[in-house]
Amino acid sequence: MASAPLHLPLLRWGEPYASLDRATLVDVRSGTPVVDVSQANPGLVARDLGRAAAAQESLAALGTSELVAISRRAALLFAEAELPVGDETQSPQRYLEQLAATAGMPHSLGRRNMEKLRFVLDGVEGVLAGLTRGLDLGVLDRGFGRVGASTVSFRRETDALGLVLPSNSPGVHGVWLPAVALGVALAIKPGRQEPWTPYRIVQAFVAAGAPAEAFGFYPGDHAAASELLLRCGRSLLFGDASTVSPWRGDPRIEIHGPGWSKVVLGADAAADWRRHLDVIVTSIAENGGRSCVNASGIRTPAHGREMAAALAERLAAIEPRALDDPEAALAPFPSRAAAERLSAAIDRQLQGGGAEDLTARYRPGGRVVEVDGCAFLLPTLVWCEDAAHPLAQAEYPFPFAAVVEQRDDELVERLGPSLAVTAITDDSQLRRRLLASPHIQRLRFGSIPTCRVAWDQPHEGNLFEHLYRRRALDVAETAA
Repeated sequence: MASAPLHLPLLRWGEPYASLDRATLVDVRSGTPVVDVSQANPGLVARDLGRAAAAQESLAALGTSELVAISRRAALLFAEAELPVGDETQSPQRYLEQLAATAGMPHSLGRRNMEKLRFVLDGVEGVLAGLTRGLDLGVLDRGFGRVGASTVSFRRETDALGLVLPSNSPGVHGVWLPAVALGVALAIKPGRQEPWTPYRIVQAFVAAGAPAEAFGFYPGDHAAASELLLRCGRSLLFGDASTVSPWRGDPRIEIHGPGWSKVVLGADAAADWRRHLDVIVTSIAENGGRSCVNASGIRTPAHGREMAAALAERLAAIEPRALDDPEAALAPFPSRAAAERLSAAIDRQLQGGGAEDLTARYRPGGRVVEVDGCAFLLPTLVWCEDAAHPLAQAEYPFPFAAVVEQRDDELVERLGPSLAVTAITDDSQLRRRLLASPHIQRLRFGSIPTCRVAWDQPHEGNLFEHLYRRRALDVAETAA
């Protein structure tokens, strides 16, 4: 008789809780049950968030310097220790296996993402120095302090940071990790297919000395996620355009939606495009093309079709492999049906004209393939005749990009919203126009991949400024 799958409980401010309502996650290769995940309903989330102040106080009692030290200890534990997962324990290798099973993350990419998170936790003091512009973090403990000749004070905007997380890549969790060192409790709604990383992070923090009651873990449906967003004073929301759209404009919620990241070549660099192929391919395909900082658009004033053909050949050489293959560079979809629906949607937009899939010539069997029981979408490079074509503005969770040729004076004005832009140009005027654009979040000058992240810089917002607001404060001198 087959053994029952692992059970992953809720964490109600540190207390494990088994819900009657559970979601079973299966292996993307075989359909075999992997884990039963307890589900939180909106009422439970609302009740628990009514106790968020006590959760925050458990962190505040330690002080910022100790929380920084805890974060650094958690870095090693997350990457190397045997940690609890439900009623069992989880080694780093077992974590990678479970991550691959339900989220389709190849072991090779999982290891790289583990290292990213270890880097953020271990270097959290430097990360916070960048986000706070060098503020003495003791100011947060004392309530006020001096910066030069000025008195400064910051008001915490929430007791608990709400997190509605995705399933695309573990590396995305680096955005919220510094919140613990900033003394803010966490109310976590994990991605449906990927509860493993946030749960392991929580266990690493607790093993490192953080109070368990500072962490809430609430897997659930959209109603539970909405309740969390409504109840928390500050939240981060990750998701596609349809998920984040209803919450845009709410100042309590920092949106992490589609990135529409791009590589831009100036007129001075376009003729030398071959020299930049490596950085463009990396921007498109790194981490399996799953990240919001992967490039989905390439803009150039000249040589566009020629460059697109060369990129198509390079991307077509990236082959799907088994999840435990050390050379695996692509991640599968949860099901073949999901992959085929997305592929069909791309083909429908190609049929309207004005765009051509240049990678099609390298895959006579079609865009969807099956390897080791997993369904993959093969890398796709599209040439678009105009930036207004729907595929020129598309973003998908696999290596996909559209090349568009635009006049030099249109490169910035028609760029559209872009989380990360790599601008390969020495043209000072073009650089100034890019710097002045309100639509670019992260800007890189030179051959730097769009997917390279500097954690001490804002990423769709500044976490410190989201959690704390500076207040005016005057302190009278005490008479001697």
